[in-house]
Amino acid sequence: MNRLLKSAAIVTAMGICSLSIAAEPLVDVGWIKDHACDEGVRVLDIRNPLDGGSRTAYLQGHIPCAVYTDYLKGGWRSEVDKVPGQLSKPEDLATLIGALGIDNDTHVVIYHHGKNAVDMGSATRMYWTFKVLGHDDVSILNGGYLAYAADETNRIEKGNNKPEPRTFAPNLRTGMLITREDVENAIDDDGITLVDMRPNHQYVGINRHPRSMRNGTIPTARSLPESWLTVNGGGTFRPAAELEQLYALADVDPESNQIAFCNTGHWASLGWFVSSELMGNGNAALYDGSMVEWSADESLPMERRVSIE
Repeated sequence: MNRLLKSAAIVTAMGICSLSIAAEPLVDVGWIKDHACDEGVRVLDIRNPLDGGSRTAYLQGHIPCAVYTDYLKGGWRSEVDKVPGQLSKPEDLATLIGALGIDNDTHVVIYHHGKNAVDMGSATRMYWTFKVLGHDDVSILNGGYLAYAADETNRIEKGNNKPEPRTFAPNLRTGMLITREDVENAIDDDGITLVDMRPNHQYVGINRHPRSMRNGTIPTARSLPESWLTVNGGGTFRPAAELEQLYALADVDPESNQIAFCNTGHWASLGWFVSSELMGNGNAALYDGSMVEWSADESLPMERRVSIE
């Protein structure tokens, strides 16, 4: 196990330890009804146009006291070395987070639309970002906005909430930032499992992301599509017993040292969240550059199971 992955395991394990005291990874609708407007809690609405959400949708109705932030264009992710969707600079993220009325003592609760696993991946990606920045007091609303709105008795608030800015000081966990070199070393390391979270048609090499340069996957990677991790591919995470069955089907030991990847670190965050936060695997990590970065370097190996000319 390489040095960076060891460091990732250590800090992730530390995060899980403090999480048991500070915040659960998932909260339900009952919790959000009781605590959304509590002092020290900041609920973030991150619905975006990819799932029919937007600031307009937020203004028309949201969970009480929630604050809107644009996951796609608000600065949460940036293009780095021609790879889109990468972690933004910590100082820029600190400014963004502080402007949302969040400081280092705030319990952050994130919700997305909850329509499918893809948009829930936005929530897990933002959750991962807070963890990388050293903030463990963060949760996701299981089921997203749809779960909350399904009960017509739940109050829907309209208009805009603009909190007073606060100071957020990041404490970057560099060990969680898995590099291309770490992944390259993992190919020949039997102690590390590479987990491809993309749809299977991309894993076998039939199709690829528009920004990927080559079809296929990283050698030795197992296929565990992101849609497996939520009930019927929706916005609610599967219980642990079901997840264990699916990991076994994918030939992924839930307790193994893991590096999850996808195209740009979005779907991979679902795999990391499930392994690390829901299944308690402190040896799970995420490769942010993923296939867009990997496939751009012709010197790096690729494995393609289906070749269509």
